[in-house]
Amino acid sequence: TMMRAISLVGVAWLGAAFVAPRREAGVGQVHAEVVTTEAVEVPVGADAAAVIVGQGRIGGLLSSLNEGDAVMTRTSGWPADAPGEGPIYVCTRNDALDAVIEATPAERREDLVFLQNGMLGPYLETKGLADCTQGLVYFAVSKLGEKPTDGVTDLNPEGLTTATGKWAEAFRARLAKAGLRCHVATGDDFTRAMLEKHVWICAFMLVGAANGGVTVGDVERLHRQQLADLVDELVNAGQTALQVDLAPGYLDRLCAYARAVSHFPTAVKEFPWRNGWFYKLTLNAIQQGKDDPLPMHTALLYEIHPDFPLNL
Repeated sequence: TMMRAISLVGVAWLGAAFVAPRREAGVGQVHAEVVTTEAVEVPVGADAAAVIVGQGRIGGLLSSLNEGDAVMTRTSGWPADAPGEGPIYVCTRNDALDAVIEATPAERREDLVFLQNGMLGPYLETKGLADCTQGLVYFAVSKLGEKPTDGVTDLNPEGLTTATGKWAEAFRARLAKAGLRCHVATGDDFTRAMLEKHVWICAFMLVGAANGGVTVGDVERLHRQQLADLVDELVNAGQTALQVDLAPGYLDRLCAYARAVSHFPTAVKEFPWRNGWFYKLTLNAIQQGKDDPLPMHTALLYEIHPDFPLNL
């Protein structure tokens, strides 16, 4: 049966590439239609000289905001001019994280700041880095060197970007120099913010891909009921897994952000980091003889990718 197939082959599939027909823009490739309307106060003395890993749109932005930083690239290795202390902003794709961690001196790894999409917690735990700083990025840089756009929404004009950990305040101060808002959260407050963003990217990308790769805006306008059903399913499973409860109104908040980035294309990608986290909840339940807690999510994965192992 389909559920038996999940238990037999799902784990192996989780590490494989899973790409829907259309490519989603990377971190920062969001065409937001909102603008910052109020000045953002820069916390005095909170910013710190840093190592910037990667010089794409986000890495380039962070580098441009401070003169005392060192830069690390895929080929450079650990920079000789790296500050003796301070944050190490990792502005790379998820598939580069192993190499970044390996290239970082062991005594400095607690200073790593991870800014990637996806549920990073399980991965960081395997690396002994669960307490490292993490950032949930809601701002965008459409092209290298261009001015960033903050992902504020009509329901969250105070902004949505959130950070936690040792260097969260430094990250907030760095972003404030560019007029970007950032909240600092701890414990369950950050977990809630992380789950909400994770549900956003997993739900909107999957519904969009299942409807021909339409934009995020079209998902919100044309496929609202399908989206709402999937969001509820993901939220319920995520809350149970993480033992937190999202504040009421989460669907409205997710849709407000979609309106702010309405031209964002949709695709299911970086599967182990994104939808794969929910898929693992399915695997765990089936392997324990329980019903799939995410039947809609599972069905949509099968729908957009006929070769997905669910049909074996």
